[in-house]
This record gives sequence, structure tokens and C-alpha cells, in this order.
Amino acid sequence: MTQHPSTQQADLDSPPALRRLGSVLEAFGRLAALLLIFIGFGVYLYSDTGSWSFFGPSNIEGILLQSTVFAMGALGATMVIITAGIDLSAGSTIALSMVSTAMVLRAAPVGSDGHVGALWCVAAVLAGAASGAIVGSINGILITALRLVPFIVTLGSLQMIRGLAKGVAENREINPPDNALYRELMYPIQKLSWSQFNWQVAPVGVWLTLVAALLAAGLLRYTKLGRHIYAIGSNENTARLCGVPVVRTKIIVYALAGMFAGLAGVLEFSKLNLGQPTGAQMYELYIIAACVIGGASLMGGAGSINGTVIGALIIGTLYAGTQQAGWPKWVQEVVIGAIIIVAVALDQLRHRRKT
Repeated sequence: MTQHPSTQQADLDSPPALRRLGSVLEAFGRLAALLLIFIGFGVYLYSDTGSWSFFGPSNIEGILLQSTVFAMGALGATMVIITAGIDLSAGSTIALSMVSTAMVLRAAPVGSDGHVGALWCVAAVLAGAASGAIVGSINGILITALRLVPFIVTLGSLQMIRGLAKGVAENREINPPDNALYRELMYPIQKLSWSQFNWQVAPVGVWLTLVAALLAAGLLRYTKLGRHIYAIGSNENTARLCGVPVVRTKIIVYALAGMFAGLAGVLEFSKLNLGQPTGAQMYELYIIAACVIGGASLMGGAGSINGTVIGALIIGTLYAGTQQAGWPKWVQEVVIGAIIIVAVALDQLRHRRKT
């Protein structure tokens, strides 16, 4: 899965201004698609219910909350896909992180106010992120040391991690005491009416995800690690000959993917105040879809964090719209799967045109 030399040459031959213009047009195209989907569902639901509630602040906040979980998990998945890899274990990692976070909070002493202390909440976040990072590191080590295909390794770890989450939680949901993660991180703050609009706009977790996205984008754009990630995805053999530490970079990338999935698990936990070993089912599909819709090429060497965030918003809007429209679960899965196929097909056509 390496980029064809003629494709690389075509990219080099294009004037920088023209390449930037193409990137801007692609971004606007994704934003237009997001707006079209959002308006389309709003009009459809109005015709069915006679209410414009889909455009209300409470519903928009709900879309942001769901998209935030997908976006956080997709930040690391974007880096993996840029290296021409794949991570199918993100949903299971999110579930393991939810369980880890809940277990730390359940073990914490409860104060006189009935709440868990702030330091224990920080420890719970670190536990969720660390559990994901460990899983990602193991994936990266197996892929590089044993020279196994990422698809096979992460497909196996998908099942193993899910089983581990169930075993650790003893096949039960973990209910921790009241804590700041639940009350502050992802708790809705908007009402149904625009007259009661809260100028914080969204909960803290949404803003923290935006900060994480900016940091991830900066890593890819301005650091040596970011250049190595793109180089490996464009042509791994050439990158190795140029002195890029391929093995170390891949392990770091998969560790980062696991860490971001762990943080997504913390966000998902804070929505429910529940450690669910069976939670985040099919989230790996939504996360990969967000990356691909956002412009990440499964052939490697292409992708951006801003595109991934837009892709996550598109998936979140589809998720909310199909649920509120009352579409069966299988229809939602068909729609998401079809979008992935279309996005990959468009990516293939773009590569052929460059060639």
C-alpha cells in the first residue's frame, strides 16, 4: 500500500498555490456536504413531525457531543491511516477505557459532599488514556516486530480487548459515585429554545477535543514525527532508505491512536457515568468513516486533522438524524457503510487522475 511514483511526481510538479487551492476546495466541499446533510435532515423531520427542533440548540449540542467522541478517536486513527495502516480495535479500546475510568472512580473515597475528589477524576482520565496507549503500543509492536498486516493484528485485538473489558468488569456495568467528569465534561448545557442559549456553546469536553485536534494537526504539520508519518505512508521503502525510523514511528503512531481512543472512552464514559464493557459497538466503523470522509487515503500518504473533524461531524449528524427519523439500526449501518465505499471510490479516482 504505497503511493505510485508517478503520483508522487504529479504532486511535486503541481505549483504550491494550486495544491493549496485544491485543499481549500476539498475542505469547502466537505463543509458543504455537512451543511447539506444537516439541512436535509432538518427539513425531513419538519415534514414528518411539524417541528424545527433539529435546528434547535439542544439538538445541535447533542450532535456535537456525539461527534466529539468520534473525532477524538479519529485523531489517532488519521495518523495510522496516513501511514497506510488501519486500526479496527478503536471501539473495543473505547470500551476498555470506559471500564478503566469507572473502576478508578468506584475505588475512590467519596467526600462529605457525596462527590469524588478532583485528583481522583484526574487519575481516572489518566487510567483511561493509559489503557488505550498500552493497547495501541502492543498493536504497533506486533505489527512491526512480527511484520504482520495491520488489518489482521487489529482485527484480532478488537476481539481480545473487548473480551478483556468484559473480564475486568466481570460482564457487568460499573456504576461509580457522583463525580466531576459526569457533571462537567460532557453534560448538556443547552435548552430547547434559542432564547435560553448558553454562550459557553458546548460542554468542556467539546472544547478539549478541539484543543486536542489543534495539537494533533500541529504535530502532523510542524514536527519531524509528522513528516515521518507522511513519508512512511507515501513510500515506506523510500522513507527507510532516507533514514526515517520506520519501526519506531509506527509504534508511536499506534500508541497515539490507542491514547486518543482511550480519551474518547473517557468522553463516552462522562456522557453516561457508566463503565460499559459492551459499549462503543461499531465505533471503529464510525471512526474510520470520519477519517476517510475527511480525506485520509487508505493507500497512505494523505489525510488531515481538519478534514477528519469535519468527517466526524458528518457522521455525528447522520447518527443523530437517522435516529430521530426513526430509521432502523440496520438502515443506519447500511448508510454509513455506503458512505465509506463512496469515499474510498472517490479517493481511488483522485489517485488515478493524478497518475
